[in-house]
Order: sequence, then structure tokens, then C-alpha cells
Amino acid sequence: MFEKWIDISTKEVVGILITAFGAYAAVLLYTRITGLRSFSKMSAPDFAMTIATGSILGATISQPSPTLLAGGLALLTLFVIQWAIAFARRKSSHVSRCIDNQPVLLMHGSEILHDNLKKSNLTVNDLMGKLREANTRRLSDVKAVIFETTGDVSVIHACDDEGIDPTLLSNVLGADRFRTDNN
Repeated sequence: MFEKWIDISTKEVVGILITAFGAYAAVLLYTRITGLRSFSKMSAPDFAMTIATGSILGATISQPSPTLLAGGLALLTLFVIQWAIAFARRKSSHVSRCIDNQPVLLMHGSEILHDNLKKSNLTVNDLMGKLREANTRRLSDVKAVIFETTGDVSVIHACDDEGIDPTLLSNVLGADRFRTDNN
């Protein structure tokens, strides 16, 4: 009974090696065709693509079913879906708005925007950790903190008295605070 947990036959080893090389080659080929965007960390579909690809690779390589051909077809289908979604997002702002998260302003200068933290499901401790990661020494060093669509946090430091280019704040929830400033 215990041997089933630690034993592997030569046939199984050969099968794993062949499917690992084949599935890996399929991912490389599909990525070359559709572009590196398939694995970027820019939107919810990108995240889903990364997780699903890993799951299919793991199942295809470690099990006799799905077969290499079934796994390859499943991967191809994911890449086609990913490409179609990216294409639709580029062509339609409506599709993009439906799929993409909106960036959220978390700090306006040294003011912490607690309502936006709550909307983003973040705590003040999360925010302080991100400020430390960005080498912020004082809250007064902050011009803006934005929770990005990817889940990353961007810190714009207050290096001088100049304002922030409005283009950088386009589509950021809460950025209207900067339009009313004289920054």
C-alpha cells in the first residue's frame, strides 16, 4: 500500500518527461504567437490566464489524463480567449470598463482617504507597508498613493511644488481632488 505513494514506473517517468516537454513547448509557442501580454499582471483576465495555464500544465504533466493533445488544446483555447479579450479591450472602452478594475486614489498628499481604503478592502497598515516599501520617510513626502488595477500600489513622492500631470491620473477614482488643488 505504501509503495503507491512513493513508487513510479519507467513508463510513467517517460510519460511525464514527454508531456512536460510537449506542454512546455506549447506554452512557449502560444506565447510567441500571442505575445507576452498573456502573462502580464494587468487585469483580471491576465490573472485568470496565469492560474488556468498553471493548472492545465500541472494536470497534463502529472497525470495520464488529460493527454498531451487534450492539454495542448486546452492551452490553445485559453490563449485564443486571452487574445480575444485583449483585442476587445483595445477596441472598445465599454469592454475595457467592464473587465478592468479602476485605479483608486488612497492618499491625496499626506491625507489618507479612508473611504477609498475601505472600497479597496485595504487597511491603514497595508498602506503604511506600501509607503515603507516605496522609501517614504514622512507622510508629508507623499503627493499621491494609487491602488492600481493590478493590485499594486504606486506612490508618487512630493519632490517639488509641481502638480501631477493629469494624464497620469486619468480614470483614477478620487483623482478629482487634484483638479480642485493648485498643485
